[in-house]
Amino acid sequence: MEVRSFTVLAINPGSTSTKTSIFKDEEELASSVIRHGRDDFAGCSNLLDQMDIRMAQVNRMLEEHSIQTNELDAVVGRGGLIRPISSGTYEVNENMAADLSTGWASSHASSLGGLMAREIAVKNSIPAFIVDPVVVDELEPIARISGIPGIKRRSIFHALNAKSVARLCAAELGKRYEDCRLVVAHMGGGISVGAHRYGRVIDVNDALCGEGPFSPERCGGLPVEQVVNLCFSGDYSKRDVTAFATKTGGMAAYLGVCDLRVAEEMIAGGDDNARLVVDAMAYQVSKEIGAMASVLEFDVDRIALTGGLAYSKRFTGIIEGSVGRISGVSIYPGEDEMRALAMGALRVLRGEEKAAVY
Repeated sequence: MEVRSFTVLAINPGSTSTKTSIFKDEEELASSVIRHGRDDFAGCSNLLDQMDIRMAQVNRMLEEHSIQTNELDAVVGRGGLIRPISSGTYEVNENMAADLSTGWASSHASSLGGLMAREIAVKNSIPAFIVDPVVVDELEPIARISGIPGIKRRSIFHALNAKSVARLCAAELGKRYEDCRLVVAHMGGGISVGAHRYGRVIDVNDALCGEGPFSPERCGGLPVEQVVNLCFSGDYSKRDVTAFATKTGGMAAYLGVCDLRVAEEMIAGGDDNARLVVDAMAYQVSKEIGAMASVLEFDVDRIALTGGLAYSKRFTGIIEGSVGRISGVSIYPGEDEMRALAMGALRVLRGEEKAAVY
């Protein structure tokens, strides 16, 4: 019996780039990374206005590789800030498209992924999917308690890469992801550390808005009283304080750089302050891994380190030295989000997984 082959287009919009890949089953046939400068979207009043510009770039990529959209079996986009959902591959239906277009969701470039996928899919009568968006929420009820009634801890993390790496790590252990207990730390511009228990992320820090370790761009958890004082000092606007949490805090605030490679060059040049800040970031990641290991009763099959910071042997070495007694540590530098998107779509196309309904 002949096994059917599938062609999938994956689209991953970011704040400064649009990534596009074509997969024929597991083989990546073509890929493109288009970098965006400020002038590219000068006439756009909001992110939704960027759709046509980004779509034109995706269509040019397809033309360059002589790929017609009617040859595609599915289109998969990076998921955005929609309502909290369980992990999985979701078809982009009308309800999701409406939510991706709302003000809050459309404040994050990833929300354009589902909308762009749907636009291409509708024209070609094929399905559009998203896979494990940042709002994947599998927290246990006890993990939602914050300390102030009316404020709930929420699940916003690097679900796409964390779940993909967790599956890879489980396979290397000779197990299914659903049979493993793992701590996965995604370390990039933001840092999220999650406790994965039998296929579900039962606790994780809010990697977007002020929990867990500080990162190259984000402040992480802070002493609350000092934050209150800062907010009422009159020196900062709400926008300023929000920026500390999401894009100008952490290593960027201390050192003026958000690239760990640059910070390590500063260390190599004898900058003791850079050494202290980078070591403190690794220290805080290690503490969060320990916290998530406690969520798993310290019965941890493996600790996985991933994301751009995982390329640094110095940085991962500090962490491994701190947490290695808990469990073995596996390192997966970078992220392979395009493949993770395509594999999520393929699992549905092949009937290995049912598409979830939003």
